[in-house]
Amino acid sequence: MKYHDIPLIRWWNLGLFLVVAAALFVPAVWWAGPSGMLAALGAFFAAGLVAVAVSMAPMGWAALPALGFRRAGWRPIVLGTLGTAALSIGVSHLGIEPQGMKQAMEIAQEPERLLVSLVVLAGLAPLVEELVFRGLLYGWVAGRWGSIAAWVVSSLAFAAAHVEPAHAILVLPLGLWFGWLRRRTGSLWPSLVAHACNNGLAVGAAVLLGSG
Repeated sequence: MKYHDIPLIRWWNLGLFLVVAAALFVPAVWWAGPSGMLAALGAFFAAGLVAVAVSMAPMGWAALPALGFRRAGWRPIVLGTLGTAALSIGVSHLGIEPQGMKQAMEIAQEPERLLVSLVVLAGLAPLVEELVFRGLLYGWVAGRWGSIAAWVVSSLAFAAAHVEPAHAILVLPLGLWFGWLRRRTGSLWPSLVAHACNNGLAVGAAVLLGSG
């Protein structure tokens, strides 16, 4: 993907995101914490969404193509979703069970929280993660060092952001796949849809296992 024909994400976009995120994450999670883990996750990702919006707002409408909101077609979206499902099934057989993921899925097993779990875990979480890693970070690195560097850096950062080593190892293959989709199509839509579907299926599977 050539970057001379699209708006570039500058260093100050990334810096502004980090400043706003740092200012919002702790108070947001602290405020929502007493309501439980699901509320804390919702507040965390909502703060991330606000930070992305603030950091890109000075670019106006040019922020959308800069972040990767460009036409992709239905084929890479379908391919990305099916490939993600196959990859998720494959890594699930590694026997790795991150504690954080286990806690989130246990919450999702509660039928009365299904809708909220889908909104937070299959809607807000993948949206913010894709905007940050395959949008903001990818766009900045690609504009400076090219799409291969952007693919590698964004994938490693995505895995590292999950903090828990077991979780980082588990999501790294997905991060590489999502990054490849972003690089191959020049669009954020395939990885965003695939990510959301993957998380939605995980929530659905957790509910089925909990009711079985």
